[in-house]
Amino acid sequence: MVNPEIPFLRKTVQSQIVAVTVYSDKALVTRRGIVSLTGREQELVITSLPMTLETDSVRVGGTGRVGVRLLGVSSDRTYTTEPVAERVAQLTRQIQQLEAEQRHLQAQIDALALQSSFIAGLREKTEEPFSHSLARKNLSLSETLDFLNFLGSQYSEYAIASGECKSQQYELEKQLQVLRASLQKIQTPHPKESLSLIVAVEVAGEGDFELELSYVVNRASWTPLYDLRFSNTSNIVNLTYLAEVTQSTGEDWIGIDLTLSTAKPGLGTLPPKPQPWYISTPPIPPVEFMRRRGTPKIPMMANQLAATGGMNEQEDEYEGAQDSFIEAETVVAEVSKEGSVVTFKLNGGGNIPSDGAPHKTTIFNDDYLSSCDYVAMPRLVSFAYLQAKVKNSLNGASLLAGKANIFRDNIFVGTTNLENIAPGQEFKINLGIDEGLKIERDLVERQVDKKLMSNQRRITYGYRLTITNLLNQETDLTLTEQLPVSRNEQIKVRLTRSNPQIQLGDMGILEWDLTLPAQEKREIYYQFTVEHPPELTVIGLDI
Repeated sequence: MVNPEIPFLRKTVQSQIVAVTVYSDKALVTRRGIVSLTGREQELVITSLPMTLETDSVRVGGTGRVGVRLLGVSSDRTYTTEPVAERVAQLTRQIQQLEAEQRHLQAQIDALALQSSFIAGLREKTEEPFSHSLARKNLSLSETLDFLNFLGSQYSEYAIASGECKSQQYELEKQLQVLRASLQKIQTPHPKESLSLIVAVEVAGEGDFELELSYVVNRASWTPLYDLRFSNTSNIVNLTYLAEVTQSTGEDWIGIDLTLSTAKPGLGTLPPKPQPWYISTPPIPPVEFMRRRGTPKIPMMANQLAATGGMNEQEDEYEGAQDSFIEAETVVAEVSKEGSVVTFKLNGGGNIPSDGAPHKTTIFNDDYLSSCDYVAMPRLVSFAYLQAKVKNSLNGASLLAGKANIFRDNIFVGTTNLENIAPGQEFKINLGIDEGLKIERDLVERQVDKKLMSNQRRITYGYRLTITNLLNQETDLTLTEQLPVSRNEQIKVRLTRSNPQIQLGDMGILEWDLTLPAQEKREIYYQFTVEHPPELTVIGLDI
């Protein structure tokens, strides 16, 4: 425990957070505070620091108009009880207000019940006189129906209104239960634990001194997010690099200089040491022998993505007034690089409360040249998928692994995962289905030879693929088909014909690289056979 201040020996420094650097799993916090020294102080105390602070990481410094020697730093735990009177009064007022609403609803329910009872009694009392009046023809049938409809509508109206009041009562009761539980919890306060740092000093005289304190805290992180926007009329991909900052360190970061870093201090400074890799023989012949190899484990990060949508364009009726509108400006970060570590210093000032919720900010926004092509596997999907090849700038920042939202012409088409992309590295973006290429796949031949060849049964399959380029531009397409792969040496699969001619790849893959002129149609044909002994049952040929 920190003892009360001793006059002229110990002085508390009122400090505030001025800068934070966030890493993948922790953060470096910098605090500053000005204190007026008399020359007799021996200790400077900084109180109310979070328990997530790593005490070994504490560093102190400072400048001032008086000579100060910093002798050392120690830490102490402090227990305080937070004031709860204001919160108790607030919760009590809310509970009283809801209880008053409950009483009002109950009065309405009682009144509706009385009205319903009156309608029911009126029905019973008028039942016999009405029957006599109808028999004597003193009342017409329409007058009788009007009265019955009146009774029915009134009874129904009262029942519906009563049900709505009871439903509102139920919702109020749920709110009251939550408020009463919160009130009971804070009326039994628990001491709040925090850290205090004591800096031993030697002071040469009187004057102001600005103390600077830095330390590392846990439970703070940032992950990259991306928005990738592609236009069908351009070969430009717009990339918005976002950051999602999360922290529950126990102290709010308000109005601070916020920097994001790709450094990984959590992995340590020493490379892992390999463990011995033993091999041996089993003591007895085993049924199954498994080799186990021990390898060092390195912590890894899992990055996430969130993304924001675009804005719609103004309608034609506003075109004449567009000159008077000023487009919103997005504040981006200053990017700096030293070795393999990249830092992003945000220019807008950081406001990240300690609430554990994700807070998004923009790092930068840039355009990249791209080239597009298509891929298709008609056996699985009768559509072509558009892909864009993008190259990161040689002078650009590294793109960390994370999720990206894909937009085509401001229409959301899905998400993709980006791997770590170094400056100058090329990467692919999957842009989803494009109906500008139409693909048809037809089984045009299936023939079972009636005569056995070398005591083998042969089945012949033939497929025709028709690709139509409905776009107004020449298009490159990689088209992939697949033959069955035999797992039994008695079953033989052979490619017998292909047009255009192609070699059979590994695992039965056939792949054509095609260039399709605008508004042109192309046909591909291939044929294969499956041979096996007639007594052998083949499964998996449902194609």
